[in-house]
Amino acid sequence: MKASLGAFIAATALCATSVAYADTTLTIATVNNGDMVRMQGLTDDFTSKNPGITVKWVTLEENVLRQRVTTDIATKGGQFDILTIGTYEVPIWAKKGWLVPLDKLGSDYDVDDLMPKIRAALSVNGTLFAAPFYAESSMVMYRKDLIAKAGLTMPDSPTWDFIANAARKMTDKSAEVYGICLRGKAGWGENMAFLTAMSNSFGARWFDEKWQPQFNSPEWKKTLEFYVSLMKDAGPPGASSNGFNENLALFDAGKCGMWIDATVAASFVTNPKDSKVADQVGFALAPNTGLGKNANWLWAWSLAVPAGSQKVDAAEKFVSWATSKAYLALVASKEGWANVPPGTRTSLYQNADYLKAAPFAKMTLDSINSADPDHPTVKPVPYVGVQYAAIPEFQGIGTAVGQQFSAALSGDKSIDDALAAAQTATEREMERAGYYKK
Repeated sequence: MKASLGAFIAATALCATSVAYADTTLTIATVNNGDMVRMQGLTDDFTSKNPGITVKWVTLEENVLRQRVTTDIATKGGQFDILTIGTYEVPIWAKKGWLVPLDKLGSDYDVDDLMPKIRAALSVNGTLFAAPFYAESSMVMYRKDLIAKAGLTMPDSPTWDFIANAARKMTDKSAEVYGICLRGKAGWGENMAFLTAMSNSFGARWFDEKWQPQFNSPEWKKTLEFYVSLMKDAGPPGASSNGFNENLALFDAGKCGMWIDATVAASFVTNPKDSKVADQVGFALAPNTGLGKNANWLWAWSLAVPAGSQKVDAAEKFVSWATSKAYLALVASKEGWANVPPGTRTSLYQNADYLKAAPFAKMTLDSINSADPDHPTVKPVPYVGVQYAAIPEFQGIGTAVGQQFSAALSGDKSIDDALAAAQTATEREMERAGYYKK
């Protein structure tokens, strides 16, 4: 039976706490993505229910956020009471004892409602160490009007060859319309998130079973050649500086025929308040080459509490509030169901109001469910993680490789030179870390 929004809020609302916190300030490090910005605007709902707690936001660009929170927690700097981190950091940091187990989120939190794949990615030995604020895979977002104008029909599961052909046909550089927008900004979670997922679909891998780097493989060369050629022919100028937010702005302005990126963007590109092309957006699975792997990743931006914090109780109150079913209902009441943070709770994808308001819901769910962190590649690998290898060294290696590939995209370096430099740098770091000896 379809419940009213008011009933849903009443049924899922977090009980206002009777505990008063005397002058407790929570400093929260977060990323400058749209859903997090929206959360900041709703903070009064939390503070009104928790007298004495104030919230201080430190909002950072993605690469800067990763660097700041990693440095702070590794050095026990204590700058932040709550960290915004992802599925890469959580198991590594939890095993180091750097995170507080989140086993006190409240009786009405309903941890069993968290999507199993996302909950598992944020847990160690069955214990949750970060609560997902939103979760995502990646997919194709495209202009239905431009696809039709090109005389094409987008399949639900397109190949890379279809995407490349469509992108070139949709490009009209004189009108500043580019067939495809893809990440080019250097960073392990920026261009390398996209390129690693893409490389999986081309049969590439970061390491073989003996941890030998594989950038000298034909699969990686084919991936990078395809990407650079496509972006040169059909991408926007300055693409080597573009990450998620830059491409979102381009797509919303009507300058991209297609954009392959995080499923979380769907609510923004279909919102007429944000997007000039909101009524023309369609969705498809991330592309493949027929080898059995699509180029989609798995990620959850999540809230965690650093170990050693002096404000654990207050921090857990905030984490519970921001990642609860009641928070989803709060956003729905203010912004509409289509704009709630996606991908974290099973109940959301059983909610008739959400499914009616969000035309992208099924494709988002299918994309998340098809990502396989335990078997991310065509050939066997010794690591888990779809768009990253879940080892501590990956953060540094991934960023170094990302810089090489961004240089190849900008034309500052040849593809062969970029791959050779990536191979050399990765071999050096992996040998230094003790994964193998030459």
